[in-house]
Amino acid sequence: MAGSLAVAVVGAARAVVEVAMLALLGQGVLALVAGAGRAGNPIYRLFLIITGPTLRAARLVVPQRIIDRHLPYVAFFVLFWLWILLAYVKRALQS
Repeated sequence: MAGSLAVAVVGAARAVVEVAMLALLGQGVLALVAGAGRAGNPIYRLFLIITGPTLRAARLVVPQRIIDRHLPYVAFFVLFWLWILLAYVKRALQS
């Protein structure tokens, strides 16, 4: 019972990481497509709301010399490796 609960918790954490990664990707694609007019786009503003906590966490982790423009790349990189780690943990818990 405890093992299945741990697998479910890890699976839920992995799903949250996936949503954050996809929101960062969507924000990037929309920024490329919309260009300078992206600030007025309601979908882009929704992506800003979704990715806000992730970018704030990335700002706390990275040195101050990293400019804010590069934070989404750093956040995606960290989320990707967290996603890989959670997949490994989930697989280890299942066996």
